[in-house]
Amino acid sequence: MKINRTTQRTIDILKLVSKASEGVTLDEICEKLEIPKTSAYDIVTTLVTMNVINVNKDQKIRYSIGLTAYRIGISYTNNLNSVEMMEPVLKAFAKEVGKTVFFGVPTGHEIVYLCKYEPENPVITTATVGVKNPMYCTSLGKAMLAFMDDDTIEAVIKRTKFRKRTDYTIITGDDLRNNLATIRERGYAMDYRELEEHMVCIGAPVYDSTGEVTGAISISGLYRPDEDYECQGELVKQKAEEVSKLLGFVY
Repeated sequence: MKINRTTQRTIDILKLVSKASEGVTLDEICEKLEIPKTSAYDIVTTLVTMNVINVNKDQKIRYSIGLTAYRIGISYTNNLNSVEMMEPVLKAFAKEVGKTVFFGVPTGHEIVYLCKYEPENPVITTATVGVKNPMYCTSLGKAMLAFMDDDTIEAVIKRTKFRKRTDYTIITGDDLRNNLATIRERGYAMDYRELEEHMVCIGAPVYDSTGEVTGAISISGLYRPDEDYECQGELVKQKAEEVSKLLGFVY
C-alpha cells in the first residue's frame, strides 16, 4: 500500500508537537523530522488554520498542540470509556441471543466497528474491530443514519458510492431514504443479506447523555428463513436503550 507522504509528515509533526510542552519552532520541526522548510511550513500553516496546533509568539514562533486536536483526543477517550461501560452488557447479550454482537460508531459516510462480542459457537463474519463498512448496507450504519438530522442524511447519501454487493443491496438514494423512514417507525434497522449474502444483521441506535446518536449495536447471524427477525429486532432495540441509559441518556 502506497503511503501519502504529506499525510505521513503531518502525523509526524503532530506527534512531535504533542510531546513538546513548551512548543517547537519550524526549524526544530524541519531538523528533527528531516522535512524541507517549504513543505513543513505549508503543513503547519494548515494545521494552525484548523486549530489543530497553536502559534505561541515569544522571541521565536513556537507551535503547540491545539484545541481541535484536544477535542479529537477527548472523543477517542470517551469512546473507550463508553466501551468499558457497555462491555459486560454486550457480552451477556451475545451469550443470550447466541449471535455475534457489534458496537460501531459513525465516521463520515461509513461506520467503524469498535468492539465485537461473540457467543460460545460464533459464526465467522468478515467484520472485525477497526474495519470500516458503508452506512447504506449495514444495520449499524442505517440504525445511526435514520436518527440523524436531514442535512446529515443527505450529505451521507451524496458521498455514498452505491454498489450492488448482493441481490438485496440498496443501490439508490431514494431506496435508502424509504428504508430509513421504516427504521424510524420500528426503532431498529436490518441488513437483510445486503452486505453478505448469507448474513442477516439487526441494529439499533445508541444515544449519549446529550441525546445525540453516538453509535449503534447490532447482532449478526446466518440467514435462516424460519427466524423471527421482528422479535430479534425488538430485543436489539431494548438492549440499545439499556446501553444508552448507561451512557446517561434519559428516555
